[in-house]
Amino acid sequence: MADETGKIPCALVVMGVSGSGKTTIADTLALRLNWDFEDGDIFHPASNVAKMSAGQPLTDEDRWPWLQAIADEIDRVCKAGEHAVIACSALKRAYRDILVHGRSDVRIIYLKGTQELIASRLTLRKGHFMPPGLLASQFKALPGTDENPVTVSIDAPVEAIVDDIVTQLKLTPSDSAPARRNRS
Repeated sequence: MADETGKIPCALVVMGVSGSGKTTIADTLALRLNWDFEDGDIFHPASNVAKMSAGQPLTDEDRWPWLQAIADEIDRVCKAGEHAVIACSALKRAYRDILVHGRSDVRIIYLKGTQELIASRLTLRKGHFMPPGLLASQFKALPGTDENPVTVSIDAPVEAIVDDIVTQLKLTPSDSAPARRNRS
């Protein structure tokens, strides 16, 4: 499998605001491609989860160790010759820069939706640490076209969204043995 450059990305970072479907899309995409799946939320330290659960937005200082842990996992996957799809909000360019850090073999997948659609999804979620009141702050620094993200609309069924990603990247499922599953 290869993208339009003829290279196989070692990692795809599926990003977007809370409620955009990162985990569902990333997991389904990983299954389709026969790649590993990682949920970026498992890399959050307990202090970050407690802060978000209390309705407090994280600061950049809170996020740096979390993002570096994900970047380290991306580096490990790529160095090992493996492939992974990682769900991670990556809401600011500086965060995406940490995750990609100049690598051409890591691609950002941006799940794009309106604030109204995502807010309606958040009100239906039970047991997640991200309250709907923090949503507006997440829309402030989403990817620009200069970052060359793969942008897909989330206003479609999961399989159609995954089809769109696979088509845009010109990827096909691997013939190899099943990948290991996520750590979450």
